[in-house]
Amino acid sequence: MAMTTTQRVRGRGRRKPMSEINVVPYIDVMLVLLVIFMVTAPLLYHGVDVDLPQAAAEPLPQDDRDPIVVTVTAAGEYTLSIGTDPDEAISMEEMTDLVARVMRNNPQTPVLVRGDRNVAYGHVLTAMTTLQRAGVPQVGLMTRPPEQR
Repeated sequence: MAMTTTQRVRGRGRRKPMSEINVVPYIDVMLVLLVIFMVTAPLLYHGVDVDLPQAAAEPLPQDDRDPIVVTVTAAGEYTLSIGTDPDEAISMEEMTDLVARVMRNNPQTPVLVRGDRNVAYGHVLTAMTTLQRAGVPQVGLMTRPPEQR
């Protein structure tokens, strides 16, 4: 008895059930999630970059540039000293404008924040974020050296 072509094809077409898990879709999903997290992670960072001095740090070396010093008083008022000018009370908008002008002319000018020991942390943070908006790349914090015992 001769087999027809359709019978031969049917005989070869049978396959055994596959017992392996196809992981390719899972890998695709993981790569998409990885890209999403890599893109959104920098957007979640809302901090201020500050180089904090160590407790027993040596004083900064003197250079020819006079620093900009923002002082936060115990009452939460802000004063600004640019170069050799004496401290003068200033609003945040004025501080942003003045510091931005100085930084445009001389971007290497050091900027320091001097806060009273009893001032609320929020006032110092406000001064630092204002300086960051004015274009200051790095803010230093002024402290007194530890007392010798």
